[in-house]
Amino acid sequence: MQSRFAMVAAQPLFVVLWSSAFIAGVIGVGAAPPLLVLFARFAIAAVLLTAYALAVRVTWPRGSRLRHVLVAGLSMQVVQFGAFYTAMAEHVPAAVIALVQGLNPVVIALLAGLIGETVTRRQWLGFGIGGIGVTLAVVDSSHFSLTGLLLCVVGLLGLSVGTVYQKRFVAAVDPRASTALHVMVSAPIAGVLALLSGQVYVSDMSRFAGALTWMVLINSMAAFLLLNAMLRRWDATRVGKLFFATPAVTALLAWLLIDQPVRLTTVAGLGIGLVGLVFAARTPARRAVEAPPPVPAAR
Repeated sequence: MQSRFAMVAAQPLFVVLWSSAFIAGVIGVGAAPPLLVLFARFAIAAVLLTAYALAVRVTWPRGSRLRHVLVAGLSMQVVQFGAFYTAMAEHVPAAVIALVQGLNPVVIALLAGLIGETVTRRQWLGFGIGGIGVTLAVVDSSHFSLTGLLLCVVGLLGLSVGTVYQKRFVAAVDPRASTALHVMVSAPIAGVLALLSGQVYVSDMSRFAGALTWMVLINSMAAFLLLNAMLRRWDATRVGKLFFATPAVTALLAWLLIDQPVRLTTVAGLGIGLVGLVFAARTPARRAVEAPPPVPAAR
């Protein structure tokens, strides 16, 4: 009973934690170049998450499982956040980035056949409505560059492909180990990219440190541990639908915390997206597959 309640409560908690990443990202790239922010986030998170995983004695993946975890991590971390942070540096509003990312369940649904899941007609209707809402809100915020929007699409694909890949090949891996490995493999690559960009400086240390602290503790650790835990218990499509709710929460947080305005058409798009979430909320039918083992208890 307690476990079921915890997983129900995990859904709105995840939405808030995930949405806050966009706000912290905007603050961070306002104080330092996006690739430097990316490297610092991954490097610190790798140390903390690895120490935590070692302390609780998780079972680390080996062989092909390890390779699959690393591939999923590069897609979900380097590709996604590298593209999104660079889009933020291109002055794409936090709410718009969240709206584009809100298409994540649609992309996951398109790839659902690769992981043994099916999507109902009701869900397809919900995805279509949600996609219309995202498009409406993005079109309303047309003052940023095409490059910024393309970066958002790249970030979306990084998250969606990484999510499906992880569900397909390494769903049974302990989420504490996989999350640590994700940032561990991503940190050196982000560091090399930052050096190659030639932009390694911090213009506002206090804002940089504050944003980085939030990104590491809340976004890299709490949110991704929660995401990986939900992916082990639920279908990827069911987890993916939560991303329809993040644009509205992000828009509210951006308005309250960093004074980013929200236009009337954007609000309408957010409302339509939430209607899509309601239609997509029904759990899809699954093919008979072997259920992954439960998460090992901390020792």
